[in-house]
Order: sequence, then structure tokens, then C-alpha cells
Amino acid sequence: MIIRPKVRGFVCVTAHPDGCAAHVREEIDYVRGKGRLENGPRNVLVIGSSAGYGLSSRIAAAFGSHANTVGVYLERPPAEGKPATAGWYNMAAFEQLARNEGLYAGSVNGDAFSTGVKKEVIDLISRELGSVDLVVYSLASPRRTHPETGWTHKSVIKPIGRSFTDKTVDVDKGIVHDVTLEPASQEEIEDTVAVMGGEDWELWIRALAEANLLAPEAATLAYSYIGPEVTWPIYHNGTIGGAKADLLHRAQRIEDLLKPLNGRARVSINKAVVTQASSAIPVVPLYIAILFKVMKAKGLHEGCIEQVHRLFADRLYHGGALEFDEEGRIRLDEREMRADVQDEVARIWKEVTTGNLTELSDIEGYRNEFLKLFGFGLAGIDYERETDLLVPAR
Repeated sequence: MIIRPKVRGFVCVTAHPDGCAAHVREEIDYVRGKGRLENGPRNVLVIGSSAGYGLSSRIAAAFGSHANTVGVYLERPPAEGKPATAGWYNMAAFEQLARNEGLYAGSVNGDAFSTGVKKEVIDLISRELGSVDLVVYSLASPRRTHPETGWTHKSVIKPIGRSFTDKTVDVDKGIVHDVTLEPASQEEIEDTVAVMGGEDWELWIRALAEANLLAPEAATLAYSYIGPEVTWPIYHNGTIGGAKADLLHRAQRIEDLLKPLNGRARVSINKAVVTQASSAIPVVPLYIAILFKVMKAKGLHEGCIEQVHRLFADRLYHGGALEFDEEGRIRLDEREMRADVQDEVARIWKEVTTGNLTELSDIEGYRNEFLKLFGFGLAGIDYERETDLLVPAR
């Protein structure tokens, strides 16, 4: 069938298999072009591996340091004339390309929050790899069914304490308008922490440790974001920020758990990028579109793969001492948060309207990056050609 993008709100409900494969190859080519990372990880588990920073982490590990990888994700395969989700095609392409390189690429498609999937992954690692020396936790889900209580928690994107009004953008229509969000209830705050906080990360590490599957000096990593003050009411000081604070708290608990192995647990603060998760947060898409404009003009722009490769090559596996901020976090957002960058973003933020959106922001670049998440807009792909929904084959 001929597959075209169908965007509904902040999600594209179609995905192109050839385009997704091309996107994966694009990231692989970037990593290959940087040369082999000799001191990198050897056996890697990526929880949430099918898109965004998780996908880039798996690519950087496999094609940067020739690591064997296991990926965990929840994606829908093609069925009844409907394309699979983009993440399913991403993983199909990654697995094939990794195996072409002689690399082990195992995957479990299921609910990473569940005890059953944890057991399945533990059995797989025990059988195929013996242990892992890096665990990347990069889940982005709107809900989580707790494995002990059976209660399904649903996250919300809301401020805490008071309502919040500011600019946002309808990316598809290019309309800048105000959005008002009412404050979250205590139950909503707790639910968001349960979904997006660090409890499940800790459960994963405990399960791996109890199964003796963590190698000596094993590292584990989770990704987070802080951003500028313009986004703080909805992000840093909102329900998401509460979850991210819990993530940092859990990192210390996990670090204590890893002490017998001389292991480490860290939270990496990354820059703003276009992902399915960030597209769902009011205010953030407009901020990112402006940020792209400013950082590209200064030659500072990075996407997921550039960030993750820099994290691996210059921070985690460069052979020297790790550098942290005052709260023990790795900071990869230093280019985004440069004073000259943020001053320019703040100036544009005050001036941007629907009428000057194209001039003052990189809204077109944002749209292009968004569609690439689903395999559209990639060079060399004939989007008018009939496409086999099962390609790349599992």
C-alpha cells in the first residue's frame, strides 16, 4: 500500500517502514563516522529502545563500541492493512543491521513495567549474554500498571499549585496562541510520579542484581530535562518536574545498590529535541522551534544521536573522571543553556506571533523532525511507491 503521514494532534498514526529504516541508518552512519569507541560498553540493556534517546543509545552502543544489545519496548506490529508503529519498524531495521555486523541484537516487545517482561528479559540476558555492563532506562509512557497493586496510574502534564497561561503553537497549522492549564490535584501529582519517576528504574536494577546479571563496574543511566524558566511552570516545577525529582532520588538509591559492584547510577540532563513525548507538552514545541533557530545559527544544534554519542564518547567512556553538577547530574544541556542562546530565545519568545512564526522560529525544521520520527521526509525514499508493510522483515 502507499503510506502517507496522517497526523492527529501530536501523534502521527501512520509510519513508513522504508523511511524508518532510513532514519535508523542515518543515525548509524553518524556513529560510524565518529570511529569506534574502544572503551565503550560490551553488553547493553536499553529499556525503552524503540525511539528517541533510547533508540540512539542502542545505536551508539552497538555501532559505536560493537556492543551486544537487548532492547525492551512496546510497539504494535502491522496488521489488517495497517502499518506498524514507527518504533516497531525502527527496531526491525536496527536488529537486521546489527546482525549484518555480527552483533547480537535481542528484543522483547512488551510492557516494561510488568513483572513478566522483566523476567523474560532476565531469562534472555542470562541465556544469551551472561551479564550486562550498561543499563539505559529511557521509557516514555503516559500510563503504568503497577506490578504489585495492579492499579493503572495515568500521568498528566499540569502545573502545581496554580494555573498557568503562556504561548504555545499548533505545529500543524502554524498558529501561535495562549494555552491555560489548571493545577494538578495531589492524586494527579502522585500518579505522574508513579508513571514517570524512578520507581520502575529501581525495580529493573534490583531484579537484574538479584539475578546476578550486572557485571562488575556496571553503569546505569536515565535521561531527564530541566530547560529554561519559560518552560518551568509546565515542566520543571510541574507534575513532570516532580517525577524527574523522584528519578534523581532513585538514582542515589540505585547507586547505593551498585556499590558492591563498584557500579554507578547517573541521570543525564539532555537538551530539548523533537520526540513524541516532547510534542505532547504545551509550550515546549514553540520553545523548541525557537531554540532550533538560534542553535542552528550558532552551529550548536544537536539531535538525539549527537547527544548520546557525545555522552558516551566524552563523558561515560572517555577514560577520565566524570563531571557532575551540584546535584550529581551529567549535564549535556550546557550548549542549550548558554547565556547567549537563552537570551536570544527569550527575546524571540516575547515577539513571536502567528504572523512572524516562520521568520522568528524554525517551525519548518520542527515539522520535518517530527515527521522523521515516523519515517516520512527522508531523502532517497519513494513515498509514492507501493510499500510492503512487513518490510523490513522480522
